[in-house]
Amino acid sequence: MHKIPVGEWADDAVNWLTKHGEPVFHAINVVIGGFVSHLEAALQAPPAVAFALVVAMIGLWLRGPLAAVLVFLGMMLIDNLGEWDAAMSTLAQVLVASLAALVVGIPVGILAARSSRFAAFVRPVLDFMQTMPAFVYLLPAVFFFGIGQVPGIIATMIFSLPPGVRLTQLGISQVDKEMVEAADAFGTPPARTLLRVQLPLALGTIMAGVNQVIMLSLSMVVISGMVGAQGLGTEVFGAITQLDIAGGVNAGLAVVVLAITLDRLTGALGERLNPVTRRKAAGIHTRGWDMVLHYRPRPAFALSGLLVVVLLAAGLGIAGTGGTGSGGGKGKTITIGYIPWDEDVAISHLWKRTLEDKGYKVKLEQVDAGPLYAGMANGNVDLFLDSWLPATHADYYNRYKDKLENLGPWYDNASMQLAVLKDDPANSVEDLAKDPARYKNRIVGIEPSAGEMKIVRTKVMPQYGLDGKFTLVQSSTPAMLAELTRASNSNTPIVVTLWKPHWAYAKFPIKPLADPKGAFGTAEKSYMLARKGFSTDFPEVAGWLKKFKMTDQQLFPLEDDVMNKYKGREQQGVEEWLKANPDFMSKITS
Repeated sequence: MHKIPVGEWADDAVNWLTKHGEPVFHAINVVIGGFVSHLEAALQAPPAVAFALVVAMIGLWLRGPLAAVLVFLGMMLIDNLGEWDAAMSTLAQVLVASLAALVVGIPVGILAARSSRFAAFVRPVLDFMQTMPAFVYLLPAVFFFGIGQVPGIIATMIFSLPPGVRLTQLGISQVDKEMVEAADAFGTPPARTLLRVQLPLALGTIMAGVNQVIMLSLSMVVISGMVGAQGLGTEVFGAITQLDIAGGVNAGLAVVVLAITLDRLTGALGERLNPVTRRKAAGIHTRGWDMVLHYRPRPAFALSGLLVVVLLAAGLGIAGTGGTGSGGGKGKTITIGYIPWDEDVAISHLWKRTLEDKGYKVKLEQVDAGPLYAGMANGNVDLFLDSWLPATHADYYNRYKDKLENLGPWYDNASMQLAVLKDDPANSVEDLAKDPARYKNRIVGIEPSAGEMKIVRTKVMPQYGLDGKFTLVQSSTPAMLAELTRASNSNTPIVVTLWKPHWAYAKFPIKPLADPKGAFGTAEKSYMLARKGFSTDFPEVAGWLKKFKMTDQQLFPLEDDVMNKYKGREQQGVEEWLKANPDFMSKITS
């Protein structure tokens, strides 16, 4: 049976829209990006304790004294974990995405409730949106908007839209038909019937939809960290790719606190706005401690107190946002994108420290290789310092090279290989086919987007007869290294995808397998790439980068300091290396 080329059609459609819709996407990018950045700045400006008091006041009005105390403690816990700025960035994205989803979803739900034909049309669309894997929404979003917060927000809005539509439709459909008929009998216009009868009585169900939209937005915003959306998602993604347990737990706990807070507050808001719930609450009389625990300030008092706290927080935020200066004071921001390969992490943080010393503002974005190249082509990322050519990243480079600048190689003896333990009887890739069971019939790989994975799958395995005998396991670089650590500690045979330069050859008792058929290709070079126009915008930095070269003796200790000795504290690793090599970067930037 002939395969229906649905994927190819989708790819063609995305390419066509990317080419012809660029002005529209750029306008959306500017509007949403500007709105989010201003909201993020407003949330991050006041001290954490001031903002926590604002949220506590909201909790007091909606749920009472106990909730206010718990909310305040939760917010302060996020600050204590060092995740405050990331949490506020995530909150800004959640608020914008949720608002956009509700602005679209509630009217669509109303139309679906009032028109059976429209409901029949929209139902399969919502089914499609809810069952499509969340990660898939990020693919076209990256092509249209590059990397960063905007594609994450657009994907989040689409992902979280269905509950808002469905529960709005459900709430209006459940309103007693006799009440609607009574309103019609008195000559009430349909619009007024909707506003005065149906929406107030459906408000409880609609607010449940609002709650679900916010919860789904938060979950998707975390996933959007894969495309550089910043916030807690980036923290979680970085922790996963670097096997940073401490960082993952801190960011994950901050997500939990933020999710519970939003869930409880929005749920309580729905109860306060629901006329049925309000009437029930008015008939309940409490005494003693119950009266204290169930105390709710009157709306006028709560609003006054909230206004005072907000003004205080805003005042403290304004007072704390003065300019700090930065040495040389270039005042320009350079965004460096990097993939979770050890040498790239190490030199990206090295250049971050160097450029900041020279007065530049530097923003690091960790994403996978595909979105990173797309981000450079769209101008969202300025630099990528570890492009392996001519083979590993050839597909990405050839696709976007017309929109990139090549600043030259900094390392010229890079190579890919399969590696085994040093005492393993295999010395060549062709030896693996003799006893696949010894290695559990698997080759432990890294990120599926890595060029080496494609070369192993399409060239190495077929040429050496490994297809059908071995499975190439897709994982991540840190996961592969964790598996290698366990295997070396227990002396268990293992085959991993590896490359040089890499500190693993110095730390583990391993050896590279010979490649007599040349399936991996010749030695590669690691190039520094920039977006089009970077050298014009930053001629001084481009000149420094073109002089940057490293040898194994210089690179391996830097990798060890950044990735091992100071794991999760990369800048401290850079500081340690610079103390041992005080003149290295100064000669380049002089």
